[in-house]
Amino acid sequence: MKTLSIVIFLLALSGCTSIPTGVRDNWIGHTESGEASFYDDKFQNRKTASGERYNHTLKTAAHNKIPFGSSVKVTNKSNGKSIVVKVNDRGPFAKGRIIDLSKSAFSSIGNISSGVMNVSIEVVQ
Repeated sequence: MKTLSIVIFLLALSGCTSIPTGVRDNWIGHTESGEASFYDDKFQNRKTASGERYNHTLKTAAHNKIPFGSSVKVTNKSNGKSIVVKVNDRGPFAKGRIIDLSKSAFSSIGNISSGVMNVSIEVVQ
């Protein structure tokens, strides 16, 4: 009976994760469209959900479900410019937004004075 209880506990515990089930490769080719925003300067050097420190000069991003470490191609729909970023955080938490970009990633494909931009994203690795 004790062994059965432990097995049930471990099975229940395995379902308690913020990372989607399956291997990161299962996400390759996943696409979405929506708004992108960028991290405010106040987040510089704070820990992300993955444990890494946020650095506005690196090409990183936050997404609610795509696994940490995944590479995502983000394309600005208005000018066609794109950048590949690494997911290392969770978010965005604003309605209608699909991805938060580091400041340098955002500025390389759009104007930061706009605050948000319409993008398409594709998991590439």
